[in-house]
Amino acid sequence: MPHSAGPIDDVRMKNLAGILLFVVAKSASAQLCAIPGDTVFGADFERSSGRAYYIAPGGNDAQDGSASFPWRTLQHAVDQSAAGDTLCARAGVYNEIVSVSHGGSATGGAIVLRNVPGEVAIVDGTGLAVPNGQWGLVTLQNLSHVVVRGLELRNFTTASTSEVPIGLYITGAGTGIRVLDNHIHDIGTRASGCAANAFGLKVDGTQAPASINDLVIDGNEIDHLVLGCSESLSLDGNVEQWTISNNRVHDTNNIAIGAIGFEGVAPDPAHDQARDGTIRGNTVYNISSFGNPAYGNEYAADGIYVDGGTRILIERNRVHHVDIGVELASEHAGRVTSDIIVRDNVVYFGNSAGVSIGGYGAGVGGTDRCTIVNNSLFHNDRQDTGSGEVQIQFHATSNLIANNLIESTAAGILMSASTADTPAPAALDQNLYFVANGGSPSWNWLGIDYNSLADYRAASSQDLHSSVADPQLADSTTPDLHVAPTSPAIDAGGNFGEAVIGALDFDGRPRIAGAGVDIGAYER
Repeated sequence: MPHSAGPIDDVRMKNLAGILLFVVAKSASAQLCAIPGDTVFGADFERSSGRAYYIAPGGNDAQDGSASFPWRTLQHAVDQSAAGDTLCARAGVYNEIVSVSHGGSATGGAIVLRNVPGEVAIVDGTGLAVPNGQWGLVTLQNLSHVVVRGLELRNFTTASTSEVPIGLYITGAGTGIRVLDNHIHDIGTRASGCAANAFGLKVDGTQAPASINDLVIDGNEIDHLVLGCSESLSLDGNVEQWTISNNRVHDTNNIAIGAIGFEGVAPDPAHDQARDGTIRGNTVYNISSFGNPAYGNEYAADGIYVDGGTRILIERNRVHHVDIGVELASEHAGRVTSDIIVRDNVVYFGNSAGVSIGGYGAGVGGTDRCTIVNNSLFHNDRQDTGSGEVQIQFHATSNLIANNLIESTAAGILMSASTADTPAPAALDQNLYFVANGGSPSWNWLGIDYNSLADYRAASSQDLHSSVADPQLADSTTPDLHVAPTSPAIDAGGNFGEAVIGALDFDGRPRIAGAGVDIGAYER
């Protein structure tokens, strides 16, 4: 006979139903903010332990942080988190300063602070003071294994030279931090002079020998900043083994991306420089210090600036409508930027130099053993500063400039090495030069101008295998700096080995596709 349910069975059925509802609710909650492991940036960094907590502007910090009963503040959420937890911010505005109090672990996974996918979670600094004189809307101090993803950080400003507002601030020492897909904007200072500072995203390695390392900053947008004397995205001090990739930095009034050393950020000078990093695949535009009160009417803001860094690869970036495209220098006497490779970048429509190496004055540092290969430089120095497409300044030694496609405006300054403080600041060869609209070409070597390649070669013994010819660009208006099949750039470059020229061109295609290496950022 069928067994009829009794009181004990009723209880069991109710318990089972409750367990099923709990599992379904837990699964739905986790799926709402589920984050798969990222094989590019390390699977451990977005591996959830099964706990997904939620924050919403209408929540309450006295609740349990579930999807149905979210917390109210991001600060409460990070304070409650443990290794492997994912903190999911629902759409809305969070008017608070967030100081992440602890990190994750290599075994338990990272702590992930992020938006719910598809929703815009905004950390807004309107009306908030800057703690400790220098702080971020989101700050990570002495932490490891933390991911900050998909947040919008905005409206953090000051009128005081004693305060430095930052969108996202990483400081101290730590490993395995990921900053992914955030939008940082409208951070700034209303004070004037070079004592006025603000940053969009700042990384300060302030300890030694412990560093900030294994750091990835990828896919962020940083824009509309008022910076004073500072940078939009800056790495300074004891920071090593890092990647800055696929970010978009634009519409700011000072340097877009900076890797800096010898500023006293780290207590030991031997560790006080950004090093062993990669700046790849970023897009930088509308960057100028002209009108910035700290600079006046100077075109001094770099798209990418290495000031005292070492062993950094800068490749496949698009930099346009900035003051100086890429600069390798040092602002400190007796110090140099060294062992940088700048390759496969596209730099165009700049106000001043496309690429600049060497210190800006005799009393500062310089550039040593840096390699600038296979870049396409087009119509820079539009403000006729005299810097030309390639600029070499003070204390430049043992550098290589080769395989570059260099087309200037009708003003015609292709290369300017005017300081004459070192007899051989760089070796140049296998570059393709051209001057638009029938202009007269000009090279300045050790302070003397030459208006023909032959005269410049005879005086300098440089560019012995270079040429002056129309590169046959796909489009000189937009521009599109790919070249035609009949371009003199095809197979005309030098093969310095994959460690120097890389395996891929700007488009990610094989660097050698024919009989040899093409000149410029693109391989035909």
